[in-house]
Amino acid sequence: MPLTKRLAAALSSHRHLRSPRVLCQDDATPFTRQIVQWRAKRAARRAGLAHQGVHILRHTFCSHLAMRGAPVRAIQELAGHQDLSMTQRYMHLSPAALDAAIRLLDEPVGPTPAVQSCGDILETRA
Repeated sequence: MPLTKRLAAALSSHRHLRSPRVLCQDDATPFTRQIVQWRAKRAARRAGLAHQGVHILRHTFCSHLAMRGAPVRAIQELAGHQDLSMTQRYMHLSPAALDAAIRLLDEPVGPTPAVQSCGDILETRA
């Protein structure tokens, strides 16, 4: 899983990265599913949050990518989904993102030739 530069820097300053994996034990072996679940539950308890499981992290990751305009196929690949319909379950957009999408139709098209192709819509100028 690729990391953002900001996240890689934060992880490097927090601790030495012992392997290509972010979640690993001191000997660089990967965490088991049970260890990840236990640590997430402990972190939620310490933060005073209701534990919703590690699945909420995937949902949040996909939702944030969608709200920032990432292509659906890229989100699908990053989430490791075989089926695009599974990815679409995670893609809840904020009302602000939906409003921004509609506002795209209000923007002028800019200097264009006499005929401009917009997807499968053909716009002609008088």
